[in-house]
Amino acid sequence: MKKTYKIEVDCANCANLMEDAAKKTSGVKEAVVNFMTQKMNVEFEEGQDVSAVMQEVLKNCKKVEQDCEIFI
Repeated sequence: MKKTYKIEVDCANCANLMEDAAKKTSGVKEAVVNFMTQKMNVEFEEGQDVSAVMQEVLKNCKKVEQDCEIFI
């Protein structure tokens, strides 16, 4: 399953850090952050609880960029 989320991030480097953090989250198959459109595309592994995985993605992203926001 793939979903797109609106995000709020201040710089392109921060967007890259968020993308890396999202990719390393358990349950995420692929993640792409687009700084220009302020969107994150996430592909989830089969059978994952999307809501729970996104809570972990947000937590991991906040570790690398405290000011970031993902509108879940």
